[in-house]
Parts: sequence; C-alpha cells; structure tokens
Amino acid sequence: MPVDLYFQAVSTKLHMRKYALVLLITLYSFVGFCQSKIEQTSKVVVSGEVKKPLTITVRDVENSVQEDLGDITITNHLGIAKGTARALKGVKVRDLLANVELADDNPKLNSTYYFVFSAADGYKIVYSWNELFNSPIGEKVYLVSSKDGKNIQDMPERMLVITPSDYKTGRRYIKGLDSIIVRRIE
Repeated sequence: MPVDLYFQAVSTKLHMRKYALVLLITLYSFVGFCQSKIEQTSKVVVSGEVKKPLTITVRDVENSVQEDLGDITITNHLGIAKGTARALKGVKVRDLLANVELADDNPKLNSTYYFVFSAADGYKIVYSWNELFNSPIGEKVYLVSSKDGKNIQDMPERMLVITPSDYKTGRRYIKGLDSIIVRRIE
C-alpha cells in the first residue's frame, strides 16, 4: 500500500472517530439535560401504613416554623462537591409529620416503620422511623422553604428535602417530592 493511501485511510479513520466523539458528547449532554428537568410539585401525600392519609401543601410549609440553614454543599456518592444550595431555609420534616398516626398503636412496633420519600420523577430515598423521630438525624431533615432568596412558591425544584448532616448530601437531596409512603418491615 502506498504511503499516501495509508495516511489518507488513517486520516479518514480519525475524522470518523472525531465525528463519533462529537455525536456521543451531544447525546450525553441531551440525556443529562433531560434528567435535570424537575417537575414542580405543590403537595406531598403521606400514605401507606397510616391510620389516615395526610397531605402537606406549600401553604403548610410556609405556615410552619422555618429555620435558617445557610449554604449547603451538595456532594455526590464519592463526596465530590457538585454545587452549593445557597441561602436555605427549611421546616423540619419531623414537625410536618407530627400528626401522622401509624397503623399500629403499639409503640414497641414504631421501630419497624420506615418512610419512602418519592419524587415525581421516580427518585426515592428512605428514612427509618428511628432516624426521623428517635435520633439527632431527625433534627436535621428539612423540607426547604426558601432557596437562593426565592420562597417555596418560586423555587423550580419545590418540595425539596435535604439532610445537611449527611456526609454525602446529594444521596438524600430529593427534588419534586410528591409522596411519602409509610411502610413496615416484616
């Protein structure tokens, strides 16, 4: 094979790889963009192993005692900072769930309950009853009422839950929360 044909073939191959790489980057960007779309929710329905379902609305959050949380760094599963949620205020989830009555009246069984927090996009996180109501963790689980100077009505990811005391804050940083399902281990 003549040298010039060889270099032409190599050049064509590299050119095709360059286009393939651009195409892949474009596709990954598109997928990433699609995943970042958060559906705004205006209420959270608490159901499952409870005597009576409860609905928590934006108005309930606005009318609850709010705490100043400051700025919180959001980290991924490796502990790498992915961003900062600034000027946060929040309401303790424990306070919002105070009126939820578990299905069983026996307090000895409370430790067998857990809460599945579910976002409109299907993302789910879990807290045990003990985490929320029987440990210091429950003092630090918040439904965000204000972020970046915007109140909950104007937040694009409203019904947002954060646990600032988590080592990897992004793991339980749930946006667009729409339900909390109470379950019991068997």
